[in-house]
Amino acid sequence: MANVTVIGAQWGDEGKGKIVDWLADRADVVVRFQGGHNAGHTLVVGDTTYKLSLLPSGIVTGTLSLIGNGVVLDPWALKAEIEKLRGQGVTITPENFGIADNCPLILPVHRDLDGLREAAAGQGKIGTTGRGIGPAYEDKVGRRAIRVCDLAHLTELDPMLDRLCAHHNALRAGFGEGPVDRDALLTELTAIAPFVQQFAQPVWSRLREARREGKRILFEGAQGVLLDVDHGTYPFVTSSNTVSGTVASGSGLGPGAAGFVLGIVKAYTTRVGSGPFPTELDDEVGETLGRKGHEFGTVTARKRRCGWFDAVLVRQSCAISGVHGIALTKLDVLDGFDTVKICTGYKLNGEVIDYLPSSSIDQARIEPVYEEMEGWQESTEGARRWADLPAQAIKYIRRIEELIECPAASVSTSPERDDTILVRNPFAEL
Repeated sequence: MANVTVIGAQWGDEGKGKIVDWLADRADVVVRFQGGHNAGHTLVVGDTTYKLSLLPSGIVTGTLSLIGNGVVLDPWALKAEIEKLRGQGVTITPENFGIADNCPLILPVHRDLDGLREAAAGQGKIGTTGRGIGPAYEDKVGRRAIRVCDLAHLTELDPMLDRLCAHHNALRAGFGEGPVDRDALLTELTAIAPFVQQFAQPVWSRLREARREGKRILFEGAQGVLLDVDHGTYPFVTSSNTVSGTVASGSGLGPGAAGFVLGIVKAYTTRVGSGPFPTELDDEVGETLGRKGHEFGTVTARKRRCGWFDAVLVRQSCAISGVHGIALTKLDVLDGFDTVKICTGYKLNGEVIDYLPSSSIDQARIEPVYEEMEGWQESTEGARRWADLPAQAIKYIRRIEELIECPAASVSTSPERDDTILVRNPFAEL
């Protein structure tokens, strides 16, 4: 049996949606195992574009799609997303979609707190999506969370609501806000409960059965390794672990379930929001990358910051997450450049280092060391074979492989699902 885990090896937005969509067509089950609806995946199938934030990408192909316990779930956002996809002709039923019953809920109080904190942070803003992800994870760890399974017992939640409201009321008072409207919260939960409960189930058990039956499971990560709460550019990170090791805790399967780890890597680098970005380009080249790559966030519509490929960061991400192969995306965006650059190291305090330092202060001070290569004028858009690529584009890919110490499993040359050069089929590897 060959399972596959897909993660972003940069700061997210690497094009995971297209790759997961392609793999989902060959999988039996697709699982989200961390994050929330702050993750945006865009799928282009034929003439139709699907924008997903919470649902696993396999839902578009009709593949069994599951949300694991490691995800924080906004039930109202879930309903809106399902209704939108149903309007596009996608079938979503309890037969092809399930939610872990021990999944924590994102509540209106979490969205409120997210916004209040960012508004008061001044220069300390992290640049969150404001969707309550962080506060929901905090309540999970603080043992105050309302979970999917609790929606079946709303008349017995007083002790849990006491803990939740005691915590949030104190925080809200600090921001000059009134206490949580407990009755309104219960009313909202009562209204949404039937919709969510139809999909609730012990996902770990369903996955165990799928594994016993030898079915191929695809684990779909959100964000990217550089946004991991432990291994990313802290504190400018998300609130969950985005590395492949989270598959075990976020789905309920053991650590051996991850299978082939595929790291999605953009042929250049982008980032949304605040935080260090060693290769960022505040010039015409950066503008060109953003324009050609349509670099706007799927969830936030925020303009992405753009820069040259950073091999130091990707090598570190691949090592931390045990990546077996990368899927290189958006190669076509680099078409037409006379020269292209790759960051091979950093200068810090007069010395060259080959890793990203943990300190946010050091991260802000590092300077990229570049290697320059000849670009290519021919178009790579839509290429599906190595023979279709210009020689310089192939040299660029090979140099990336050398620097990140990880081979390319595929190369993507447009948003279209089939515009992919397959080097290694992840499902056939293990």
